[in-house]
Amino acid sequence: MSRSGDQSGNAATQPNGGQADPSGYAAIRSVLRIRPFRRLWIVLGAASFGDWLGLLATALFAASQVQGSTAQGAAFGGVTAIRLLPALVLGPVAGVFADRFDRRWTMVICDLLRFVLFASIPLYALSGAPGGLVVGWALIATFLIESLTLLWIPAKEAAVPNLIPRARLEAANQLTLITTYGLTPVAAAIGLAVLDRGVRGAVGGDLPSWAEPAQLALWFNSFSRLATALVVAFGIKEISEAQRGETERAEQSMFRQFSEGWKYIGQTPLVRGLVLGIFGAFAGGGIVVGTAKFFANSLGAGDAAFSLLFGAIFVGLALGIGLGPMVVKEMSRRRWFGMSIVLASAAVMTLAFAIHLSMAIVGAVLVGAGAGMAFLAGTTLLGGEVADEVRGRVFAVVQIGTRLVLILAIGLSSVLVGVGGSRKLEIADLGISVSSTRLLLLAAGAAGIFAGISAFGQMDDKKGVPVLADLWGSIRGRPLMPSEPFVSAGLFVVFEGGEGAGKSTQLTALAERLRGQGRDVVVTREPGATGVGRRIRSLVLDTSGDDAPSPRAEALLYAADRAHHVATVVRPALVRGGVVISDRYVDSSLAYQGAGRTLPVDEVSWLSSWATGGLKPDLVVLLDVEPRTGLSRVASRNEGADRLEAESIAFHERVRYAFLDLAAADPKRYLVLDASRPAEEITAQVARRIEEMLGHPGGIVHPRPAQGPDTSVQPELSDAELVTMEHKT
Repeated sequence: MSRSGDQSGNAATQPNGGQADPSGYAAIRSVLRIRPFRRLWIVLGAASFGDWLGLLATALFAASQVQGSTAQGAAFGGVTAIRLLPALVLGPVAGVFADRFDRRWTMVICDLLRFVLFASIPLYALSGAPGGLVVGWALIATFLIESLTLLWIPAKEAAVPNLIPRARLEAANQLTLITTYGLTPVAAAIGLAVLDRGVRGAVGGDLPSWAEPAQLALWFNSFSRLATALVVAFGIKEISEAQRGETERAEQSMFRQFSEGWKYIGQTPLVRGLVLGIFGAFAGGGIVVGTAKFFANSLGAGDAAFSLLFGAIFVGLALGIGLGPMVVKEMSRRRWFGMSIVLASAAVMTLAFAIHLSMAIVGAVLVGAGAGMAFLAGTTLLGGEVADEVRGRVFAVVQIGTRLVLILAIGLSSVLVGVGGSRKLEIADLGISVSSTRLLLLAAGAAGIFAGISAFGQMDDKKGVPVLADLWGSIRGRPLMPSEPFVSAGLFVVFEGGEGAGKSTQLTALAERLRGQGRDVVVTREPGATGVGRRIRSLVLDTSGDDAPSPRAEALLYAADRAHHVATVVRPALVRGGVVISDRYVDSSLAYQGAGRTLPVDEVSWLSSWATGGLKPDLVVLLDVEPRTGLSRVASRNEGADRLEAESIAFHERVRYAFLDLAAADPKRYLVLDASRPAEEITAQVARRIEEMLGHPGGIVHPRPAQGPDTSVQPELSDAELVTMEHKT
């Protein structure tokens, strides 16, 4: 489809925000350059302001129509509560409408009907009907308005991803969520107060019924919906142009579409994990809201503390939505979603142990931040990775399910803490409240953590990559990468060590032994195993020229050799079931370029990880030799020293201890041998270890999965070993 105003080019196809600045103000500006989305955002902002204004105004208006505090309280609460009931009645079919019919006209018709219904409430009041009848109609109109909203929301949510490139979807969601849940609620509350003060100041004394601020707010809400309908109908025709397969879906029965939507959710791990995580997050949030009043009392505080805690959650929500993407940068959004759920739930648990209001406020901010990040990540994933044909039904399940979960969590938690009560246990000078409130918060946090971990497990797209290391790398702008998927039926053995350690001797002996058993053996080396590698080898090791590469250039050259070597020699041999024996691999780059050249080891590790696709050897045989001994062996060959052999003793000592550190960090994958021992003894030890891995002579090699712990890339020294490159034989 044609996207007016979109000048993103190929950026739309790049996953996970493949642009230079995927988050922040630049990304938001780029989203607002897309004309259809800009128009939609403007009218949605106005409509959201009207909706929040209408929510407050409708409840206040209903309360003003009856006399007595009890009747007013019942009217206020009734109008507020009835906004949640349509989810029970219309929820199951709301998403089907969004996927079955043209989404633009679904939005337009719903907004026109909401325009009429909102306007009908003050019109009915002006007709002179009794207050009780006016309240009754307000309840009915509110129910109908919310029913239409349930149809409108999935249509809008499903339409937005088709208006913008996928790479900009997160920035678009940031802008929409901050506007809807951050700016407009505050603006509505302030607007209603200013409206009340302004009208009363202008009119003076008692206000005529038509000038009541609540009625004026309802009129504004009504006309904001009319404006939205007109803009969507005539100014954002791209919504209809983007929807695919409408004719085919209209031929299906609504029941079939309904059942297919639920089947898709149940059978798709990503969507299942998203729904589970979102429901878990809202359940935890509902419990916090339901227990907040009792929790504030347990801290020895009153209504002011309750207001502070409630406000802190929304402050955290805004921070999570606004700043989260700028912090985690290029981290996988699937992983970020699960981690955000865990963060929010862990913060709920910390509330259970708060002994001071300041601790509780910090916990509430973290709850909101985690929930905001999860909401943003979940909405982005649903919009970007769910097929257009079922997107409306999936959004409907999420929207409706979260409402129901929220209602149940708030209601049940309020009842439970009310029944359980609270007793204070004095320990030393600390007042610690041991109560049903804190126990419920503890249980809610634990359940939320379980939901977050479960969602993470179902959605994780970087299996085998450590989570915290990936987060730290992402914050620094270098997220870790999962291994390239491939099925290895072979065995990858690497010989490492300093100069003169005897690698070539042991490598040759092992290869001859395995070939004698009839195995497919590939002997290789780094650098120089390929035509490209031989040219690179001459650049990094040859001392005949004066133009030696700088340390960083040297590291890049080794990475280039290793990338080509793995792609053309190592992986093909492993796929066909061969035993690959390499003279140097990853550890040599960490030891020589990292420790020897004193380059940042994590940078060398990341570079090599990218070059090799995360391929990790099954066994590293480290032949440890004292540098002076090894270099004396090299000198006895009567051959000219290459560039690395000619380095200082201090250089080679740093290399040696780097190798030993790598082996100590991952002992199961290393066989460390004293290279000063007789060659025959070393050969026998290597042979025994290899036979343990291969089984009886002639037996098959244990196949390795496409992705698993043995092929992951990690950032510490032990991980970096996989990603380093070597320097010479």
